[in-house]
Amino acid sequence: MGVQKDVVKFNVGGRIFQTTATTLANAGRDSFFGALFDDNWDLQQPPNNRQEFFIDRNPDCFAVLLDLLRTGDLYIPSNVPERLLYREAMFYGLIDHVRSAKWGPFDGNRLKLSRSVTGRAPGDGTAIRAGPVGGCCVAHGSMVHVFDWMLEEHPPINLDYQRVNDIGWVNSEHVLISACERLGKGDGGMGLFSSSTGDLRYKFNVVHDNQIKSYTAGALSFSADYKIFASCKGRSNEYGIGVWDQVTGKQMDFFYESPGWSLGDADKLQWLNESNCLLVATLFPRKDNCYISLLDFREKRMVWSWSDIGAPFTVDEKRVRDAIAMEECNSVCVVNEYDDLGFIDLRINGGSVRWSSRSRLLKGKMPDEPCYPKLALHNGQLFSSMNDSISVFCGPDWVLTSRLRRCYGGSICDFSIGGDRLFALHSEENVFDVWETPPPPVI
Repeated sequence: MGVQKDVVKFNVGGRIFQTTATTLANAGRDSFFGALFDDNWDLQQPPNNRQEFFIDRNPDCFAVLLDLLRTGDLYIPSNVPERLLYREAMFYGLIDHVRSAKWGPFDGNRLKLSRSVTGRAPGDGTAIRAGPVGGCCVAHGSMVHVFDWMLEEHPPINLDYQRVNDIGWVNSEHVLISACERLGKGDGGMGLFSSSTGDLRYKFNVVHDNQIKSYTAGALSFSADYKIFASCKGRSNEYGIGVWDQVTGKQMDFFYESPGWSLGDADKLQWLNESNCLLVATLFPRKDNCYISLLDFREKRMVWSWSDIGAPFTVDEKRVRDAIAMEECNSVCVVNEYDDLGFIDLRINGGSVRWSSRSRLLKGKMPDEPCYPKLALHNGQLFSSMNDSISVFCGPDWVLTSRLRRCYGGSICDFSIGGDRLFALHSEENVFDVWETPPPPVI
């Protein structure tokens, strides 16, 4: 890397700044300052034989961002509004630097409650999904509220009395929403919406026997090669898992429901990159029995399956509430209503559940409105929600290492991890919490 040590001058809004090429290179190739270097990281000269680069932007914000490149530390003086600074950071391509200075890499055992955000929709929230750059979207009945990484709310998305079943981030600019069909309307299914304006970009159709069908879309999942998977329930034979191209919106495939199995009602979909298969889980209480399977769309077959039908469990233990595949461990982790973890071997078709110790069995009075436990896997750590807390498990034996809990808002009905944040949505109050990992200390 041929970074020069020369002093560089900038005229920003009439104020002169001096720095070095080395400091500017800290901004990275994709930034405003990275464009000032050639392919060999040699700094280009200012245009028109000027002595400095002129930038017609806010000089106070430039001073803060330049100091961030020098030290890695973010200090925002009282005369600089945070929102203005974030806007300027977007212009210079330094928003990732600002985020990393505000909080460190995600670690479930070091998370601290950053803030709580009160919702603006009537009724309880039903689902929350973390965005790829630190924002989130929250579903309330037929409404979806989108928040950017500064937790500023964008225009809400209103589906006009269609109940939202699931939401997902396609990228930082678009969210995907699955919804129920309204009887006689034929307007259910899925739609791609702008996260910033709430405008509908296009709908995703289901085609059966060369005819476009109305359907209810349920759980969503995404693959690395830009495929969208959704559980689908139609009026005739279109029950199963649909596949669409997220770029064009065109239907690519459909895995029809096998006799005796429930795919169209699936609560959970998870794409497995290593095995190139889709985990499909239909869980209690949506169905009296639980069905978990791996679908291989290349061979159009179910390559692994498990169900609690006929399993030698007690009534309580068989009520699996959530499931998540852990490819590195060759297992599927499940959780029951008592927050007990169980593990099913992916190498054995239809094997039994190996339940963990019941030492964490819930003691005392159940909440008035208990929520079903949810599972998440992130950076090798396992997370499980239970009532008003989220437990963190680590290591090969998944030992309980920490617990996230706060007393306001009631039980946690859903949580999501992404953009180096954990979002927890409470059921009894229209509020969600934001958990962040504090940045490393400045030495």
